[in-house]
Amino acid sequence: MTKKILAALLLTGSLMVAACNTVEGAGRDVQSAGKAVENAAD
Repeated sequence: MTKKILAALLLTGSLMVAACNTVEGAGRDVQSAGKAVENAAD
């Protein structure tokens, strides 16, 4: 039973780390697009 709980915690932690990286990457993409629009407007 302890092994199942540990495995579930490790899986959850891995998914959370992957999600953070994905959101961070999306944020950089949006920021980059915003800068491109801003530069085009100048």
